[in-house]
Amino acid sequence: MTEEQHAPPAATSSRRRSSPSPAGRGHGLASLVAEPVARFAADHWGRRPLLTRAADRPDTRELFGPAAVDELLASRALRTPFLRMAKEGRTLEPSTYTLGGGVGAGIGDQVSDDRVLRLFSDGATIVLQALHRTWQPVVSAAQEIAADLGHPVQVNAYVTPPQNRGFDDHYDVHDVFVLQVAGRKHWRVRPPVHRWPLRDQPWTDRRDAVRAAAKEPPEVDEVLAPGDCLYVPRGWLHSATALGGTSIHLTIGVHVWTQRHLAEDLLTAAAHRLDDDVALRESLPVGVDPLDPSTTTAFRAQVRAAVDTALDAVPDEELAGMLAARARAAQRAEPLATLRQHVAAEDPHTTWRARRHLAPSWVTGPGDGQCTLVTRVGRVPVPAGYRAAVDAVLRGERTAEILDADLRRTLSRAGVLVPADPDA
Repeated sequence: MTEEQHAPPAATSSRRRSSPSPAGRGHGLASLVAEPVARFAADHWGRRPLLTRAADRPDTRELFGPAAVDELLASRALRTPFLRMAKEGRTLEPSTYTLGGGVGAGIGDQVSDDRVLRLFSDGATIVLQALHRTWQPVVSAAQEIAADLGHPVQVNAYVTPPQNRGFDDHYDVHDVFVLQVAGRKHWRVRPPVHRWPLRDQPWTDRRDAVRAAAKEPPEVDEVLAPGDCLYVPRGWLHSATALGGTSIHLTIGVHVWTQRHLAEDLLTAAAHRLDDDVALRESLPVGVDPLDPSTTTAFRAQVRAAVDTALDAVPDEELAGMLAARARAAQRAEPLATLRQHVAAEDPHTTWRARRHLAPSWVTGPGDGQCTLVTRVGRVPVPAGYRAAVDAVLRGERTAEILDADLRRTLSRAGVLVPADPDA
């Protein structure tokens, strides 16, 4: 649970989505689907697969490729769980592809490029996990896609040797966009055996049903070539086989927010209010028999009435704040250059802009002349008179030069503002 979820409710607050990425960056949701985003949302989101061919979508070859795989494996000192490997439908033990880092880096689980090569040559699939944290072009694209969807995103790369199936038929507990990067891969997608599974409802809980459904004709039975993109809603069964040479594809996983999250937050907020109900704090009678069902029956109506009252007492704003806290914790803001930021903060000639993907909102206390800017990078007090100006900067409507120099310095040191030049 994050700081915002524990914080007491403020007097007033306002929320809005982060300002959009600058025009021309071009790697948001629209870059994955050929049809209008509104049509995708209505016809496919969470409901049906969608295959978009390379000819119908923007060129995204600069995002990732074989050279990126080699650099990550050989030069980035990756550790588990940023890499895993699989063969014949099972995940291999990390000790089979990791090794100590040697003098000055004596960590036992660093990726060994030599061991990875041997396993890959023997038919194992390489899975580079969390590229939205380790490979900058993917970091930027993932943040744009997440901003467009309103749901957090992770990105993995699957590098599969020729004629290797990788993983058996299974379903994921998150939606995925499969972006083929190199080689060709034959995908088969079948309807779900468990619609819209939650995070704690993996396919392994339904092995028999999945095994039986895998024998049915697939709804999607297509070969993906470089640049093709396949959307697979969570719960839909899928498997894939590499054809010919080595296959590389990105899996953009969307960890969706659901009404189940809202229900959990509502119950949590209500439970805190039950602590103040003096009747519920009273001890059960002497001689109570916890094993007798009539014990709970006798108190059920009173407890339920108290719960109903507590649920009704949770304001919409508080529930929204809890979802906002989840959203802030699930993704990071745009990366910044630490040393450059430190130097720029002391340079009066620096031109500043709002940092992207901050997920900002405002919280205002009663009558103190201050309001608090809450973002993914922390909480910053702002004089109430500057709120409108800061808001305009966050939306990208005004430059940071409209702000007081001391406030600019405060916001830059907090990581809310970053240098506006392209090298930042």
